[in-house]
Amino acid sequence: MGRGFTAAEEQLKPDPLYGDKTLARFINCIMKDGKKTRAQRVVYMALEEIKKRLPEDSEDTEIDVFRKAIENVRPNVEVRSKRVGGANYQVPMQVKPKRKQSLAFRWIINAARSEKGKPMHLRLGRELMDAYHGEGRALNTRDQTHRMAEANKAFAHFAW
Repeated sequence: MGRGFTAAEEQLKPDPLYGDKTLARFINCIMKDGKKTRAQRVVYMALEEIKKRLPEDSEDTEIDVFRKAIENVRPNVEVRSKRVGGANYQVPMQVKPKRKQSLAFRWIINAARSEKGKPMHLRLGRELMDAYHGEGRALNTRDQTHRMAEANKAFAHFAW
């Protein structure tokens, strides 16, 4: 018998400024200690920063840059540890779409937070622009994950 629980996907409301659910989820990932307004301000200021950095003749908007950056950082494969016959193997596996997005968010946020000395909105805007252009720390993390999977593809037959 159900207890009135609805899935998180249904509960998530689009963000108030752009009406985008992906951006709303990203804001929730930025949020610390339940301070959503602060997280929204950081993300929206980062998007304003991206808007300033875009060339005048560019047809992409700041939300397009955000989506493309997330798309660029999403991993296709990752390694998972499997225990087979007393030994642990790093087995490359396909990543499910929901996890792809979660990993992309996490890597971008961690890359922005690891850089010190500037306000968070500037660091986040810069990291998103770097990911949009195909560079930056978050993309390095994705490339390392892909390299690890490639190096361990001999153990792919353990994926079941």
